[in-house]
Amino acid sequence: EGHGIAKWINQHGITGIVLEYRMPHGRSYVPLLDAQRAIRLVRANAKRWDIDPDRVGIMGFSAGGHLASTAATHFDKGDPQAKEAIDRESSRPDFAILVYPVVTMGDSTHGGSRKNLLGNNPTPELVELFSNEKQVTAQTPPIFLAHAVDDKPVPIKNSQDLYAALQAKKIPSQLLELPSGGHGLNGYKGPMWDAWQKQSLEWLAKLKIIPEQDAKD
Repeated sequence: EGHGIAKWINQHGITGIVLEYRMPHGRSYVPLLDAQRAIRLVRANAKRWDIDPDRVGIMGFSAGGHLASTAATHFDKGDPQAKEAIDRESSRPDFAILVYPVVTMGDSTHGGSRKNLLGNNPTPELVELFSNEKQVTAQTPPIFLAHAVDDKPVPIKNSQDLYAALQAKKIPSQLLELPSGGHGLNGYKGPMWDAWQKQSLEWLAKLKIIPEQDAKD
C-alpha cells in the first residue's frame, strides 16, 4: 500500500515517506527499531524537508499496522546526550492511522505475523509486550482505526480491543467499522476504501493536524 498511499496524502498537503523496514524472522525488535529510527530521522531533517516536527505521524496496514501500532505504543524521548543528532529526537509519533491492522499477539492475532515477529515459542512476556492493546498509556498519541467487520485473516477484534484501550485512557481516537470489504478492502478500491480515506483526513483536520481545506477532495 505504501507508495500509492504516499501519493494520495501528497494530494492533501501531507509529505509521504515510505519506510522499507527489515523483516523480523524472530528478531522481534528489528522492525520497531527501523520505525523509531525513521521517525527520528524525519524530525532531525524537518527543517530541511519543510516538515513540522510536531506533526509527524505513522500509518500502517495489516502486518505494517502492527508495526505502526507498536511504534505508537513503544517510544522514547530520545537521548539528549547522544553524539548523533538523529538519536536526540523523540521516536513518539504525533498520531497513527491503522487500517485493518494486526494489533494483538494474543488469540485474535494473524498467525503468520505472530510467528514471523515472535518465533515459534515466544514467552508470555514477549506476547504481552507486542500485544499493543495492552501497551496503551496516557502518553499514547491519537489513533484512527479502520477495519471491515468481515475481515477473516485479521479479525476486527484487533482494532476493537485497541480502540477500547484508547478510550479507557481518554486518548483521542476513532474506530471506523466498515460493513464489508474483507482484508484489503476489496483490493484497495471502492466505497469501503474511499470511506476510511475520507474519514481519516476529516479526523486529522478535527485534531488540527492538517488544515480543514486539505481534508477535502
